[in-house]
Amino acid sequence: MCETRILTQKGQTVISHCAECGMINIWHQNLMLCFTPEQFMSFHRFTQEMDFEDRCFPFPDGSDRVVLCTPNRDINFVFTDTEWDDFNASMMEAMYLMEVYNTIYQSR
Repeated sequence: MCETRILTQKGQTVISHCAECGMINIWHQNLMLCFTPEQFMSFHRFTQEMDFEDRCFPFPDGSDRVVLCTPNRDINFVFTDTEWDDFNASMMEAMYLMEVYNTIYQSR
């Protein structure tokens, strides 16, 4: 695994970046999602278009959760309202920090 720097952490979501290979990792509890910068931007746009209230379902524990489907129909991610907010806020913050790092290192 690459040596990464943490871009942001909100609640249970941590987003890190490897300056060497460029990969961006989203760590959320027991999940780890890995993206190229282009894939990360695409995934961010996709999740920003999802409204929690429109997509949430009641779960057996009594909480409402949003289901994020993956290309494998047998694997889906679920988030509480707070987790969803943290997840999306982390991605937004990471996008800004990536722009800052790119600006700094391109000007050298």
